[in-house]
Amino acid sequence: MSRKKPEKLVDENDVRIDGRKLNELRPIKIEVAVLGNADGSAYIEQGKNKILAAVYGPKEVHPRHLALPDRALLRCRYHMAPFSVEERKSPAPSRREMELSKVIREALEPSVFVEYYPRTSVDIFIEVLQADGGTRCAGITAASLALADAGIPMRDLVVACAGGKVDGRLVLDLTDTEDKKGEADVPLALMPNFNAITLLQMDGSLTIDEFEKVISLVLDGCKSLHALQKEALKSKYVAVKEVVEE
Repeated sequence: MSRKKPEKLVDENDVRIDGRKLNELRPIKIEVAVLGNADGSAYIEQGKNKILAAVYGPKEVHPRHLALPDRALLRCRYHMAPFSVEERKSPAPSRREMELSKVIREALEPSVFVEYYPRTSVDIFIEVLQADGGTRCAGITAASLALADAGIPMRDLVVACAGGKVDGRLVLDLTDTEDKKGEADVPLALMPNFNAITLLQMDGSLTIDEFEKVISLVLDGCKSLHALQKEALKSKYVAVKEVVEE
């Protein structure tokens, strides 16, 4: 009985299974102010990922003993809907979701002027409606826009993207299949105007030379995403202006 030959994720022409080049982002759609009941919100589609982010605050902290005397308390909840993956996921928060909630909060916190609002909280909710790899990065990109939409004073937007190694090639913006079957995954979050990295993780192994090349690849991807973030914010205010003029 012959074994089935494993599917190649990158062909001999450096084309990936979804038709992208090695340094190409997935198709991206970003909208701001999509939820009427939140102080700020954003929606992102990145490939098959569909993610909503909502922000509430600054507001009084509950329970009160958590309040910080010199700054706002930034809280984040990252959650995957039960229908977001192929096999139904339990709606209860998993250890991975709790870890990613912490990671995302720490990636966003350097961008926020938390010292402006002592004894308050700013709550960020990220809901993954459909997942296909890179949800933490897409969630950070959307959450940063939701913070801006809520009018929270920020030093800069935060944008995030991942690079990695698949079939021996260095690639940008991995899908779920590439993440699971590839050799390495490197998520990175960036404040582009300061060129400051706020998140850097790595799963798998790379040589020092490969790592440096992946970082360069991801930084270019982040800059492209940042331009889309700014366009999404601008389009909100253009729409408001058109309504006012009418």
